[in-house]
Amino acid sequence: MSISIIPFDEGESLLDWLALCDTFEAGHERPKAEIGDTFLYRDPDTLLSRSAWIDGMGLAVKSATIFPGNPDKGDPMINGSVSVFSDTNGSLEAVIDFHLVTKWKTAGDSLFAARRLARPDSRNILIVGAGTVGRSLFDAYSAGYPGAQFTVWNRTRANAEAMVEDCPGLTVADDLETAVRAADIVTSATMSTDPVLKGDWFQPGQHIDLIGAYRPDMREADDTALQRARVFVDSYDTTVGHIGEIKIPLEAGTITRDHLVADYYEPKKFTRGSDDEITLFKNGGGAHLDLMTSRYILDAWQAAR
Repeated sequence: MSISIIPFDEGESLLDWLALCDTFEAGHERPKAEIGDTFLYRDPDTLLSRSAWIDGMGLAVKSATIFPGNPDKGDPMINGSVSVFSDTNGSLEAVIDFHLVTKWKTAGDSLFAARRLARPDSRNILIVGAGTVGRSLFDAYSAGYPGAQFTVWNRTRANAEAMVEDCPGLTVADDLETAVRAADIVTSATMSTDPVLKGDWFQPGQHIDLIGAYRPDMREADDTALQRARVFVDSYDTTVGHIGEIKIPLEAGTITRDHLVADYYEPKKFTRGSDDEITLFKNGGGAHLDLMTSRYILDAWQAAR
């Protein structure tokens, strides 16, 4: 059996955001994934490996090296790959570009949640953060909400203006509070440890999508935001005890565990209850979503051959 080697550009040309959402839905109908993360350190460098096994879908190991000193030498800071293994006999089926899987998993995760939690008539979408993930969110939400109006806010306006150059139809928001109040969907991908989004700004019927925080000390939204919203996560296993967005307010008693309404494995509960409620989703990623994304990419690659 030949091994598929899938690079970024050739792989991406075959993909569709809504089809990926269908893959996530089908993946969560299978037996619950087994997942595991490992970290190796050589200060300041890191090797992160995330693995998942879903019965009937197979296995994936996503490995990334993070070398903070690389940009000073003209090299990328993050490198990696995803290995996909057969569920039948454990053989290696594919090696997929790390950045391809990460882009589609991360933005697709948020789009999948928004299609369940945001009002279907949402038309004003605010992107907070003008980095690589912000651009991926523009692509994903454009597919999910055709005809929507997009704005972007970034601490450094020049970076927001640069993103506008890459994303036709996108405009820059000058004031974050004003932009949040005017949005139907707020999708945030910052590296902040202190909340940038205030719950007092939220309006009835909004959907808030939080992506950036991934460490126990990181948050993008304050306590009021979580208290005012119905809160959903992609996976309890990868968010509750691991990411500050959920971990900090839980440990402080600001919210209780039953304030978290559902994760993806509870599809009947993972839904908006009324037009005027505020929904908040914490995108934690997780190796099981990397596996689902990788399997979707591999299936699309093989179908095109």
